[in-house]
Amino acid sequence: MIYITQLIFIKEGQEELFHQFEDVAIPLIAKYNGQLLLRVRPQSSAFVESNMDKPYEIHLVSFPQQEDIDRFMRDEERKKFLHLKEKSIKSSILIQGKKL
Repeated sequence: MIYITQLIFIKEGQEELFHQFEDVAIPLIAKYNGQLLLRVRPQSSAFVESNMDKPYEIHLVSFPQQEDIDRFMRDEERKKFLHLKEKSIKSSILIQGKKL
């Protein structure tokens, strides 16, 4: 099992565009054998210490194998809405790992 953690930083005022992209992308995860395990929108009070910008959302997703991730990333329906992601996300950090 492969785990993907994504820290997502949104451009100010572009939250609705981001939500529109997520409304398309998140349901597609299951199509490629993935599972959204966590989708967190942390409040400022949740941070004990921070040396970086605080993310708007944190996602934890699992996929059985790398091929499933690659197919999800190439999904044609998802690609049609990438412009919403590009307009709304300032940056993101993607961390890939496995359960120990």
